[in-house]
Amino acid sequence: MKKILSLVLLLIFSVALHAQQKHPDISKPDPSKKIETVEASCGKCQFHLKGKSCELAVRINGKSYYVDGADINSFGDAHSKDGFCESVRKAEVQGKIVNGRYKVSYFKLLPSN
Repeated sequence: MKKILSLVLLLIFSVALHAQQKHPDISKPDPSKKIETVEASCGKCQFHLKGKSCELAVRINGKSYYVDGADINSFGDAHSKDGFCESVRKAEVQGKIVNGRYKVSYFKLLPSN
């Protein structure tokens, strides 16, 4: 019985490890690429993009894009007073637009004013 229980626990543990989403390191810019300063916020709440839930977005040259590679809650509570669902913030980014989404390789949220 102990062997079966140990095997089940090991199986659950290994599945949990593999289920974690791996994100690239977006904290270090690529020195060979230009850093852009953009507006960042919740695409649904602030930029009025279509979507089912709150998701990080950037606005570049007046056009908004959902972000792949960074999570809206990685920068604090999105629904706090200065969170992405309640305000538009400035951020420094590097990345590219692919299929209508912004694939971020560097993201630094700038202090709110």
